[in-house]
Amino acid sequence: MELTTLALLILIPLLIWRVYLRLRPFFARQESLMWKHWTGAVLFSLLLLATSGSLLGDPPALASLAGGALVGGWLGFFTLRKTRFETVGRRYFFKPYDRFGILICMLFAARVLQIGVELYMNRQSEFPQLITRDMVLRHPLSCIAFGLLAGYLATFSIGMLRWRRAQPLLPELE
Repeated sequence: MELTTLALLILIPLLIWRVYLRLRPFFARQESLMWKHWTGAVLFSLLLLATSGSLLGDPPALASLAGGALVGGWLGFFTLRKTRFETVGRRYFFKPYDRFGILICMLFAARVLQIGVELYMNRQSEFPQLITRDMVLRHPLSCIAFGLLAGYLATFSIGMLRWRRAQPLLPELE
């Protein structure tokens, strides 16, 4: 076993732990800001539409993306039901249910890490094969991971917008 491969095997768990530590603050109690919810709802919906438009000629990849988006949307809806909401003064706060959010983000990060390891292993082999961008992006695992993430975040953002619109207007401070 080469030294670089051994170093990679040691660094992968540390990288996964770092990604997890970076994700934790996103699932802590935070203020509900309408511009963030609008950005998430519009951006991830458009990303899903654009990705599905680019995959029209590849039915397995399109089906994987759609399946991932449906499961991600369902998990986003379920997460909204378990999210804690509160109003403090004139400000709104929420604490999302973190288990599914972190799981989905870690699955996406795991797919990115898997692509990196595949590229590294291919480069180290005696007979490297050509790996194109389309081979990576149209792979069913890539489509499922992206569909899960985008579907989850779009659904959660839309649900947060609906919650904020249902809240009564707070009186102005005098």
